[in-house]
Amino acid sequence: MADPKKFARFRDVMKEVNRKGAAIYKNPAGTQDLVIMSPYNIKYIHSYAQDSPFFLGLAKGDILGSECKNCHYRYATPRSHCMECGHETKWFRLPREGKVHSWTTCYFGGEEFLKETPFNLALVEFEGVDTLLLSRLKGAKEKDIFIGMKVRAQFRRPPRYLISDVSFVPAERGRSRK
Repeated sequence: MADPKKFARFRDVMKEVNRKGAAIYKNPAGTQDLVIMSPYNIKYIHSYAQDSPFFLGLAKGDILGSECKNCHYRYATPRSHCMECGHETKWFRLPREGKVHSWTTCYFGGEEFLKETPFNLALVEFEGVDTLLLSRLKGAKEKDIFIGMKVRAQFRRPPRYLISDVSFVPAERGRSRK
């Protein structure tokens, strides 16, 4: 039996795997990776517990961060306790605008995002907040994204109570890297 077809673009590998069940990816390092189809489906019931206000906030169009009641370290992601001093945190509302601290383009993703590849992810920085929020960056082409680019939140309607209920888009259209 012949080896599966070989491709240099992963998108072509995925098409072939969906058609034939297997393909070989000739990656940039020069090796050839066998890629196969492995269907996977599970229903998982999950409690957000102490992080529930964060996801309920997204459904209402708010991004909630956590602030330490003791040392006032501010997190852009949910935390019940401070990672600096160990004390409890309290919720605070993050601004709806921030700036790109770092970003990447994803050419592969989990099952939910495969049809949307490639897509951009950004670490969003908020003024006065000590950590970053990882989120999708939509509505911007790779060539137009830059460190420090101003972005604003947009919220999925209706919400699904997932981190993907919030994504970011360029805050100002037509602005260049100044």
